[in-house]
Amino acid sequence: MGDLMSGSWPWYVAGPVIGLFVPALLLLGNRQFGISSTLRHMCAATVPSRAEYFNYDWRGKGLWNLAFLAGILTGGFLAGYLTGPLQAAISIDTQAALSGMGITDFTGLAPAQLFSWERLTTWPTLVALVGGGLLVGFGTAYAGGCTSGHAISGLAALEPASLVAVVGFFAGGLFCTYVILPLLFL
Repeated sequence: MGDLMSGSWPWYVAGPVIGLFVPALLLLGNRQFGISSTLRHMCAATVPSRAEYFNYDWRGKGLWNLAFLAGILTGGFLAGYLTGPLQAAISIDTQAALSGMGITDFTGLAPAQLFSWERLTTWPTLVALVGGGLLVGFGTAYAGGCTSGHAISGLAALEPASLVAVVGFFAGGLFCTYVILPLLFL
């Protein structure tokens, strides 16, 4: 069991396991897989507001989302605690691409030259984080769901809007990878 939990699973195992959550949630609780609405439920539960957006029965609609989020956090903590420190799994091709941008240290889970307190205090990183956060929040609200909700539940339900959203997510990811990220290291 330790070997099963200590490394990454191949796509042909992890994909079907994740995919089976869609029918399981639908059959067991008539729920859709997704996490983006949880923030709205958390705000409605904890922040007294006169905003109409937060005035709804969050207990009836969102309690299961909060339990789902608690399960994600608990599962992540237990997995990290039981398996110990993880080793980086950055592919050789990704290392070569990052080396071309001046990133050379690949120890740990993520390159320290990208993810460190020193890097966080630079203007390009702050702009990317704040701008990216605003765009993700706007995109999630505009698309009516997050990447997991659209890519897993929406596509499984053959929703055309989810297909458009997923294509947009991938296009945005490619744009950021090949255009925005290199600009941060000029």
